[in-house]
Amino acid sequence: MRDDVIHKIVQWLKDELNITKTKGFVLGLSGGLDSAVCAALTKKVTDDCLGLILPIESDVHDLDDASEMATVINLKTQYIDLTSVYDSLIKFLPDSNQVALGNIKARLRMVVLYYYANLNNYLVCGTGNKTELALGYFTKYGDGASDILPLGDLYKYEVRDLATALDIPEAIIKKTPSAGLWKGQTDEEEIGYSYDELDKTLQEIENGKIESSTAKKLKSMIDASEHKRNPPKICYLRHLDV
Repeated sequence: MRDDVIHKIVQWLKDELNITKTKGFVLGLSGGLDSAVCAALTKKVTDDCLGLILPIESDVHDLDDASEMATVINLKTQYIDLTSVYDSLIKFLPDSNQVALGNIKARLRMVVLYYYANLNNYLVCGTGNKTELALGYFTKYGDGASDILPLGDLYKYEVRDLATALDIPEAIIKKTPSAGLWKGQTDEEEIGYSYDELDKTLQEIENGKIESSTAKKLKSMIDASEHKRNPPKICYLRHLDV
């Protein structure tokens, strides 16, 4: 089953290159599970892939894991420390909160990813999975901005299962998921549920079962984050006499 999923994603990625007339892929290599799986999948399609390691006040262990992953699959990388750019930018901004500042980090990284995509005629490979996308657990126009999402229909537990089949280093598979937007941040603590709970409940919601308090809470999060999954709304006027 895992081999079938890998084959289908790889073929889909090949098709996307053909459709868009692009040469390869660029992605942010964070040292986390999702980016590692995406990197391994894109490398199965073409050697014309680039992993960008883009620290902004980042944990050194994450950078080590990102480098190790690149070595394992022989992925070309570019290391660009954006901390000074981030520090310079926030000097001009009013005092804010942790989330708003974290979102700036995600958006700065995406600016650089699209720069390299333009430079090389690459597609930006997003690393979001189905669990994160459903809940809106991503930064709009940050890590949520990409050209393709190969893991977008896989729950977190399915991505983890795929990682085993792709021989992702065990340390990356088992590490605590984190967006790395501030020190000590973890996905599960911020969302308020474990990924096991999230995956189980989201599948219940998908099947129309919204009975538990958890399901109702997550359904509310899904509804509230709908704008993050859709293009900007247009105020259509052509039916009026203007």
